[in-house]
Amino acid sequence: MTTGLHAPVAARVSGPERRRRLHLARNFASLLVLLIVIVQVYPLVWLFVTSLRPAQEFAGGNAFGIPSALTWDNYARAFASADLGRYIFNSLVVTGASSILIVLLGMMAAYAIQVLGFKGSRIVMGAFLLGIIVPVQIALVPLFINYSRVGLLNTYQSMIIPLVGFALPTSVYLFVSFFEYIPKETYEAAALDGAGPFRVFFEITMPLSTNTVITVVFVNGIFIWNDFIFANTFVFEETMKTIPLGLQNFIGAMGSVDWTATFAAVCVTVTPLLLVFLIMNKAIIYGLESGATKG
Repeated sequence: MTTGLHAPVAARVSGPERRRRLHLARNFASLLVLLIVIVQVYPLVWLFVTSLRPAQEFAGGNAFGIPSALTWDNYARAFASADLGRYIFNSLVVTGASSILIVLLGMMAAYAIQVLGFKGSRIVMGAFLLGIIVPVQIALVPLFINYSRVGLLNTYQSMIIPLVGFALPTSVYLFVSFFEYIPKETYEAAALDGAGPFRVFFEITMPLSTNTVITVVFVNGIFIWNDFIFANTFVFEETMKTIPLGLQNFIGAMGSVDWTATFAAVCVTVTPLLLVFLIMNKAIIYGLESGATKG
């Protein structure tokens, strides 16, 4: 009886204490998130501000201070000192073609593995997953030898083929995981209506996979856009260089670097990725959640 009489009093006493602790926990979480955002955003803000700082001020003053003036001359010098437009075009071609192939091949492979479910599909899926642990460096020498024999060096294909090949395992896994969410009754109803596998794929599976497609394109697009190892190995001609290779041109004699022009060039290369993420961040996050979780 005593315990029963004192229980409400204990609850009333502990209630404010629990709310106070909850309030402190929320404030701590908010402070932690704010700190993480500052750490992530500050380098980008500093990069953009420095790209507008006069070159003389950056060389002789405080690189982390507030600039006394802003100028667009760094951007003009960046485009004048290197063929930045050509590098951006090459990166767009490689990124666009690679992304299209990754989505089509990855989605079709996942459709065959998860939806059609042919004999040995799990073994094929396991082979794709093993591809995730294969380092890209072991393929450089064999690819270089084969490319030199068939005349693929200094071409878009020399960069696109390995980029697509090494991105397929992760893409197939994301699509397979997402296809598990699509009810089998949907495919059965389509089959009763006379729809074949190709019609089901193009009219049902693809439209339902929009968010996962956006996620696959963005996640792989970041690595493809910033790829250096394949481009540096298989491309030698100036007209075929992508942005990561083109940024090397800002290194002058004796290793001197026009830093403000370099920062301006980096801003030009980073901005497209930031804009795409800001516009499609909800679809990207939803695609990651639906493609990487189950249940």
